Amino acid sequence: MARLNLLEETRFEKLPVTVYPDEFEAADKVAKYVADIIRKKQSLGKPAVLGLATGATPVDVYARLVKMHREEGLSFKNVVTFNLDEYYPMQPDSKQSYVAFMDENLFNHIDIDRKNIHIPDGTLAPEDIAPYCLAYEQKIEEMGGLDLQILGIGRTGHIGFNEPGSAPNSGTRLVTLDDLTRRDASRDFGGKENVPTKAITMGIGTIFKAREIILMAWSRKKASIIKKAVEGEISGSVPATYLQLSENVKFVLDEDAASELTRFNTPWLVKDCNWDEALIKKAVIWLSSEIKKPILKLTDEDYNAHGMAQLVTERGPAYDINIHVFNKLQHSITGWPGGKPNADDSQRPERAKPSQKRSLIFSPHPDDDVISMGGTFIRLVDQGHDVHVAYQTSGNTAVWDTDVLRYVEFAIDFNQSIGQDTKKLEEIYENMRTFLNTKQPNEIDLEEIRDVKAFIRKSEAFAGARYAGLKDKNIHFMALPFYETGKTEKNPVKEVDVEITMELLQKIKPHQIFAAGDFADPHGTHIVCFRIILEAMNRLRKSEEWTKDCWLWMYRGAWDEFETHEIEMAVPLSPMEVHKKRNAIFQHQSQKDRPVFPGDDQREFWVRAEQRNRETAENYHQLGLANYEAMEAFVRWKF
Repeated sequence: MARLNLLEETRFEKLPVTVYPDEFEAADKVAKYVADIIRKKQSLGKPAVLGLATGATPVDVYARLVKMHREEGLSFKNVVTFNLDEYYPMQPDSKQSYVAFMDENLFNHIDIDRKNIHIPDGTLAPEDIAPYCLAYEQKIEEMGGLDLQILGIGRTGHIGFNEPGSAPNSGTRLVTLDDLTRRDASRDFGGKENVPTKAITMGIGTIFKAREIILMAWSRKKASIIKKAVEGEISGSVPATYLQLSENVKFVLDEDAASELTRFNTPWLVKDCNWDEALIKKAVIWLSSEIKKPILKLTDEDYNAHGMAQLVTERGPAYDINIHVFNKLQHSITGWPGGKPNADDSQRPERAKPSQKRSLIFSPHPDDDVISMGGTFIRLVDQGHDVHVAYQTSGNTAVWDTDVLRYVEFAIDFNQSIGQDTKKLEEIYENMRTFLNTKQPNEIDLEEIRDVKAFIRKSEAFAGARYAGLKDKNIHFMALPFYETGKTEKNPVKEVDVEITMELLQKIKPHQIFAAGDFADPHGTHIVCFRIILEAMNRLRKSEEWTKDCWLWMYRGAWDEFETHEIEMAVPLSPMEVHKKRNAIFQHQSQKDRPVFPGDDQREFWVRAEQRNRETAENYHQLGLANYEAMEAFVRWKF
């Protein structure tokens, strides 16, 4: 019976999928599986032939293999590797090359014989590529074929660099990269314009010859393409769907990457459910959106026709369920994000007491506060709360080099106008110009340049917070040390980062904290900053009484937005408040028009914020609630 239930639950999935709670446990399982293959082949006196992938996904797998080599004596002397791909053209000593990637993450730390390492050559003359690719295939065959091919998946659905349009029988070859693939790689190259337009890749046909294939994917950024690859029709527009034709493939996912699969996203379509409050709310909102009817107009027939008969049977009739969910949504809407004084707060998202709260807004970058919750920020100040804002990082990597020269030129002119000696400043300026004239993509800026970029972001942050109504004493520029590397790749979080955060929390003793829960941030800064706050609070909660009555609200908006069923506090904005929020965002002039790191969304940040806020309000309206101009959304973190 259990087997039948599992088959029913996964009936939309067209290949085997294993889901783990997080990427670390998943990577550990894959690494142990790879190690088992290596050891089994060693016992037989044969080489283990592995197809390897690059990118962020397999990094933890390689780290665990290195650890097993150091601590368990796992030897790689019998291992032969063939990497999936390499950019073209690409020098092997370039830090963006996959040669450098594999050395840094695996090969330099194990006892593999260098002659057993094969990575496509990005230095070939154009006329030599075709025969080289043929020889690459022949080498794999000479070694007896791949025992295991490890894959990641790109957001275009590519495996290797087999972009949409690739043939299922394709071999190793030169390909043109999709624009989305190049945008995703732009961070490593210091801009999309520096990303090669081509690559040499194993073909889908080559991958299919492997005796086993494991495709790994982590994070919600991969959830949408994973759903297409696992549940969608086989199509050249999503090359990973060709893996449905293989009998030797397994997908290994973390819960976030699997979150859009039917059994997790809409489980009522495939199995009986344990109907808790969260699932009921999600299901009813889904049904309302699916058939485009307000919640209060849903009928028993609507529930029965869309896989929710069990819910009506257990909790119905439909009218009772509708009223219950409608009221929960209605109660999430509040114009008092700090709590409404002298009001019944039993149905409100925030407490009424104390009537004046100390509110601390943490902003990972110097503009996340006004972009993501600028309307709520202004309303908290207007309603008399003791509001503080803390900018966790300097944001100094996200300023154009030309802005630096412009500001220093201004400083020279200003100092000259008041009779100050500018000789030293002019020397620094000339050093900056000389450096910037020859600066290479992703090269670390001079310390003086990094400082000026930080000063620019700091002055803009102060301007935005002042516009929201704060006094300077309530504005805190933390510049956490983990961020200060001068490059997009940051240092690991250290004790000092947590200590700085704890000191600020102890100083303010907030009743409510607002923190960025926007983990779609492509640079990872938001999740790192959030974890620092959690670590600081968890330590303080062991000894400081005020923490027991401190609530933490997560906001989004810069990169993503909460789903309607997740929202626990929705703050409506009037047209005037939308305009004021826009003006607060405009104080961040270095991020206007064209930010340095726009991510995949090419809209300006203020445009993204307004459109997402309007979409949130429209979603509420379509469910049958009031028609507001815009809404900012929040979810409470439960300690």
